[in-house]
Amino acid sequence: MLTIILETHDHEAELAQTLSALVSGAVEGLVSDVIILDHGSRDGCSRVADAAGCRFLVSWDIKDVVRSARGEWLMLLEAGARPSGRWIDDVAEYIGLNKAPTRFSPSRLHRKPFFKRIGRRPAALENGFLLSKRQAIASAKTGMLLADFAKGHSVRKLSTEIIPAWVAVGNRPRPEDI
Repeated sequence: MLTIILETHDHEAELAQTLSALVSGAVEGLVSDVIILDHGSRDGCSRVADAAGCRFLVSWDIKDVVRSARGEWLMLLEAGARPSGRWIDDVAEYIGLNKAPTRFSPSRLHRKPFFKRIGRRPAALENGFLLSKRQAIASAKTGMLLADFAKGHSVRKLSTEIIPAWVAVGNRPRPEDI
């Protein structure tokens, strides 16, 4: 079983797109719960989370969040990112056979322009991040952000691609992604 954790701040539309892409994982029994960590949103993020049956936290300690996750694996995503293709089968197979953290492969159809990719590392969660709950508990520190779990890991990539968060609204990068 898998717990999805996202952070958001006024990304209602992006959150809705991510959650709609994860429904099939819940139906198939892979996704056990979704936790949304909010950073002071003033839009409808809480309503979207409530409608989708997610836990929506406005105040939290990351250690407590990780411990409260129902799944034995955690998938950390940016609001707006959407795994595509056979993601359910690929993730289920990976967590059944592996213990190491991993990421999705970047989408070949949704890439930033060439000159915006040169000399730039993708954001820590741009391609999602999958790690075991045990690994997350061991590395969790008060005040951490989700991206901090993904930093410094050299990992294999799943064959399944992820559509990055910046594609979520109007196929253009959000200001914080440029």
